[in-house]
Amino acid sequence: MNAYLLLLGAIICEVIATSSLKLSNGFTNLVFSIITIIGYSASFYILSLALKTIPVGIAYAIWSGIGIIIISLIAWIFLKQSLDLAALIGMGFIIFGVVIINLFSNVSGH
Repeated sequence: MNAYLLLLGAIICEVIATSSLKLSNGFTNLVFSIITIIGYSASFYILSLALKTIPVGIAYAIWSGIGIIIISLIAWIFLKQSLDLAALIGMGFIIFGVVIINLFSNVSGH
């Protein structure tokens, strides 16, 4: 399987786990606590498979950067948490950085 598809799977699992972590209310809600634990476990397992091909620094930059963007959007849309201009500009830089890594880096595993 393509390592970048694995990385995408790891990101999706991490986003589900992080969203569930908020909803677990400090691990007092059993359903969301279980989803959190399973999501993070799956995320790290799938990330470990992607790391067989993708250099760890590149994979982690993409994994964490895209995760930050998606979680921020989920928090804004579903949890009604606000994003100020500085947050939006910062996320723009993250997206720009991930694009630069993927388009121009010789160590990106492409």
